[in-house]
Amino acid sequence: MLVIGVAGGTGSGKTTVVQQIVNDLPAEEVGVISQDSYYKDLSQMSYDDRCQINFDHPDSIDFQMLIQHIKSLKGGKSIQQPVYSFAVHNRLEESTTIEPRKVLIVEGILILSQPELRKLLDLKLYVYAESDERLIRRLKRDIVERGRDLEEVIDRYQNTLRPMHNEFIEPSKEFADVIIPTHRRNRVAVELIRDIIDQRIAQDQ
Repeated sequence: MLVIGVAGGTGSGKTTVVQQIVNDLPAEEVGVISQDSYYKDLSQMSYDDRCQINFDHPDSIDFQMLIQHIKSLKGGKSIQQPVYSFAVHNRLEESTTIEPRKVLIVEGILILSQPELRKLLDLKLYVYAESDERLIRRLKRDIVERGRDLEEVIDRYQNTLRPMHNEFIEPSKEFADVIIPTHRRNRVAVELIRDIIDQRIAQDQ
């Protein structure tokens, strides 16, 4: 199994890059799991208390479960991936079955910040975007898709997103094998990654 990690700041365009990479690839050959599914279970806390959690700090992620799940998939075993709701800031009761594939893409802002996780990655990508571009994308996403109000999004950006990006996310790009510029400038990098995937799939056939 070829395991590819895709990191980058919030709103950098990671999801778009992943979609560009997997477009036209056989669905049965490529799987994608997101760090966002692995926020820790906070069922013991009230909603108001959960709203105060710094979800951009590594401590908010159950990396041990994520690492174990990647190891299981590499070993040919399926996993039950948690389902997370941004509306309630907590995991839901259901889970999603993920089957082993020849290629696994692991996507998330903190993917490259964890040494043990990096050891499982055969190829490490960092998607780069300017801070103002990332903020605009985050504003649009959180207000439209997650029901946040403008004041809440800006407050979270200033107090948690930006400090955590500077402390944990931006420094992690030094571990990347490839830094991919976002938007229209990433065509060559995306095609390079797809060529690597195509070669791995062909070798395994």
